[in-house]
Amino acid sequence: MSQPLIIRSLRELRAQIWEWRGSGETIGYVPTMGALHEGHLSLIKISRQKASKTVASIYVNPAQFAPGEDFDSYPREEQSDIDKLTRAGCDLIYIPSSSLYANDHSTYIKVNGVGDGLETDHRPSFFEGVVLIVMKLLNRVAPDVAIFGEKDYQQLTIIRKMVRDMDIPVKIIGGPIARDAHGLALSSRNAYLDEDGLCTARQLNKILHRCARELAGELAGELAGSADIDESLTRAKADIIAAGFDSIDYLELVDSRSLAIITQTPFTKPARLLVVARYKGIRLLDNCAAG
Repeated sequence: MSQPLIIRSLRELRAQIWEWRGSGETIGYVPTMGALHEGHLSLIKISRQKASKTVASIYVNPAQFAPGEDFDSYPREEQSDIDKLTRAGCDLIYIPSSSLYANDHSTYIKVNGVGDGLETDHRPSFFEGVVLIVMKLLNRVAPDVAIFGEKDYQQLTIIRKMVRDMDIPVKIIGGPIARDAHGLALSSRNAYLDEDGLCTARQLNKILHRCARELAGELAGELAGSADIDESLTRAKADIIAAGFDSIDYLELVDSRSLAIITQTPFTKPARLLVVARYKGIRLLDNCAAG
């Protein structure tokens, strides 16, 4: 097993990327905030299939945490993360030794349209922080391809839009949602769940997929997309609360590309069902195709 390069300075990072490019290598990139699980490592696998060299970064981005959120308590497991990335075959791990924001940093980016609503209704500044750090990291790593998980579906859609709008020469690839044996979408925040919390959380994907099948017309044999959307979502919300969740931030059927909320049937465009539910203050995200 070869050891990856561990780089902490921008100067060293760029020197290594330039050296690889001069040798004809292609660069795949997976940005992370650490506390890695199999979902992250599945993205590393995709990167290794798409490029000859794979870079991963570990940086807990303060710009995407609102006051009162879990920035200080967010899990930080650097050596464990390095070991996992080594076993996954990563070639370079970028761990910035200092903040990526100068004291006088004053530039921000907002993506309208796909960046409006859903997450933004509950975390107003979240995507501004995400888009900013992704642009900074893409500028630093300069990859040919970058891989982001589909679990954060709105985030993936926003990043794709930002890359297109800003003419950034990188291909954005979505990695399928990694799940545990019970179907729970893997997340670093799952570590916050106790045993009862895990039992509750593992019901979310089952309810979501049943609702998606109902909306697609697969349960009652009706025409695809002809089920009453409001009734289906209302039933699913009731099931989520009955499963033990405290509240639901949103459960919406959206157009897969524009993220416009779909309210009328029948719908024919590729659609996605997006949900965020809370258990004892822990936000759990999931999504699935719905026709």
